Amino acid sequence: MKKIAVYLFITLFSLTGRLTAQVDQSPEVAVIEHLGTTIPLDLNFLNDKAEKVTLRQLITKPTILSFVYFDCPGLCSPLLEGVGDVIRKTDFVLGKDYQVITISFNFRDTPQKAKQKKDRFVERYSKGKGDGWIFLTTDSTTIFKITDATGFKTKAVGLDFVHPSAIIAVSPQGMITRYLYGITFLPIDFKMAIIEANKEQPRTSIQKIMMICYTYDAENKRFALDVTKITGSIIIFFLLVFIVVFLLKPKKK
Repeated sequence: MKKIAVYLFITLFSLTGRLTAQVDQSPEVAVIEHLGTTIPLDLNFLNDKAEKVTLRQLITKPTILSFVYFDCPGLCSPLLEGVGDVIRKTDFVLGKDYQVITISFNFRDTPQKAKQKKDRFVERYSKGKGDGWIFLTTDSTTIFKITDATGFKTKAVGLDFVHPSAIIAVSPQGMITRYLYGITFLPIDFKMAIIEANKEQPRTSIQKIMMICYTYDAENKRFALDVTKITGSIIIFFLLVFIVVFLLKPKKK
């Protein structure tokens, strides 16, 4: 029994090390949460009217940040549609209780493209509160600074990008308080993210835990279950149960 326990312990240690190594590796495409940190507010952007603005000027209320690029053939439009849908379903008033800022992470995007994208989504989803949903473009240096500060990691592939899908709640003082993942969002989660941002209360989303089981499939441009992680976690769980039950239980006299 002792030999079996020792063997299982060594196996458990090895599997844990491998899984930990996978988690510790900095992925090229991911969201690395920076809860409680303040984003750089003095970065310069151009709005859809080609006016120079800073985040300090814009973020005066709870704000939902989203990162897209305007020619995206995959996740970006569904993400914006998901944001628009939850705006329509939430009883908070866009532009009064909160705002949405969409930033392009493609330096090739222009204010003209931002206006086209804004007109498309604001008309459909913003309840007539067009000023509450802001679309911004900027240069590559500024893009890196804001995506790095928020932990939003993308990878250029030709003229396109591989990127995660998430929105980020930010307080009126620029503190990151919540990440919401996916392309659709529950009104209650969205509303709580706004409330927490207003109170400057960082909270981890349960979706982050769920995303541990998923990896981004760049070829098919979607998130897929990571069987290796799930299988490894299950094996470790049952090994721990075995050790607790059979190794640590008191021996019969």
